[in-house]
Amino acid sequence: MSRTAPHPTRVPAAVAACAAALALTLAATGPAAAAVRSDPNGRHTAAEVHRFLTGFYGQHGPTRHQRDRQVSAYLKDRAAHTDGYDLLLCAQNTPRSITVGKVTTAQSAGVGWATVTTHWDGGARRSFTAYVGLDSRPITLQDVDCTP
Repeated sequence: MSRTAPHPTRVPAAVAACAAALALTLAATGPAAAAVRSDPNGRHTAAEVHRFLTGFYGQHGPTRHQRDRQVSAYLKDRAAHTDGYDLLLCAQNTPRSITVGKVTTAQSAGVGWATVTTHWDGGARRSFTAYVGLDSRPITLQDVDCTP
């Protein structure tokens, strides 16, 4: 009885493309992904700033750890000299929830910002602007503007 090698099968182009896309996705989620920057100058992108602000503010405001580690020295000093309210939240109390709006980045100025809205019992809302340095490593909150 004679044996023949099976014919090599051709992989359809769509299957090959899916496999390549999956390989790229898996590679981008590993430890090396943190080193991959989508901005050619290595600055934080609008998506990264939004992710940071959303995580930083959470639902009720930053934690003690975040206040200690993710706020610029300048803003920490301002907050330390602000009596009567929490400068990072531009409020006196803890909000019911917090939302972060669309991020705008000025790459040439090295800054990104978004409107942060605090929601309070009774339906009241207050907004302020949070600023992030696009070159800060690690990413930090640089300033807030409580002016309505």
